[in-house]
Amino acid sequence: MKVVVTGATGNVGTALLRRLAREPDIEVHGISRRRPGNAEPYRGVRWTPVDIGRPGAEEVLTSAFENADAVVHLAWLIQPSHDERELYRTNVAGSSRVFTAAVEAGVGHLVHMSSVGAYSPGPKDRRVDESWPVRGVRTSFYSRHKAAVEHLLGQFESQLLISRPRPGLILQSDAGSEIRDYFLGSLVPRWLFRHRIPVLPLPPGMVLQFVHADDVADGLARILRQRPHGGVNLVAEPVVTPRVLADVLGGRHVPVPARLMRLLANVSWLLRLQPTPPGWVDLALASPLLDASRARDELGWEPAVDSREALRALVRGIAAGQEVDPSPVL
Repeated sequence: MKVVVTGATGNVGTALLRRLAREPDIEVHGISRRRPGNAEPYRGVRWTPVDIGRPGAEEVLTSAFENADAVVHLAWLIQPSHDERELYRTNVAGSSRVFTAAVEAGVGHLVHMSSVGAYSPGPKDRRVDESWPVRGVRTSFYSRHKAAVEHLLGQFESQLLISRPRPGLILQSDAGSEIRDYFLGSLVPRWLFRHRIPVLPLPPGMVLQFVHADDVADGLARILRQRPHGGVNLVAEPVVTPRVLADVLGGRHVPVPARLMRLLANVSWLLRLQPTPPGWVDLALASPLLDASRARDELGWEPAVDSREALRALVRGIAAGQEVDPSPVL
């Protein structure tokens, strides 16, 4: 089986390469903006460097997709957050190029990495399944883009079998530096994560679901084998409340109004003190809790790492400055 993976050097991509290396009958072809080094898990993978956000990328992609049994589309940008046009070029227009190339190359199965962020606002006191509306959270560019691509996929449903994994927040130690740089920036120093964080000011309604990157990779491997159609939620237990988050960080949760946190995020983002726009606060407060029963019942998927341990792994990774790809960021 030939599997082509876009965004293969990212947080999820590296985990998927590790997982597929255990499948002797799967040949992996990686797509990334640049060719990575020869360290694990990149060694032994055939690479095609291409920026999917550039016009004309379809031709290169179609060639790379030839004779592929499946394409796993992971490529996505969340920075630079002050340039939404650039993000749209990769996230939405680039995704369209990937889907078009998959059809042109005659690929039978497309696995598009969606997200909890694609869902419309929903409850925090119960779980929703894959039938929950996919219209995103209006104030979050990430959510708008994820929802837009989900709707774009409808144009290709008659030509491709499409699986849409929708994970919670994906964490691993190796992504520590990447996640810190993308979401916290220099405003929150790395050394802080080597000690207890005594106070964590968060709105009480910021209830989240995490999942380890290796468990998402295992879910993707099962999706490639079993080829389910439509959405598949991937989240681990337990749900992480602000109190749980504070406990993992060794401190105490101090409730703050959501409006205040959004205001602080907006001002510090506008002043370029940190890279996270206020839409991420809105998304964390509005996104629903997910029910992962379909993945468990149909795919036999069960997370090996619970959400607290996934969070602890990320904290260790931030403190140590671990990176999924040590090459300089483009």
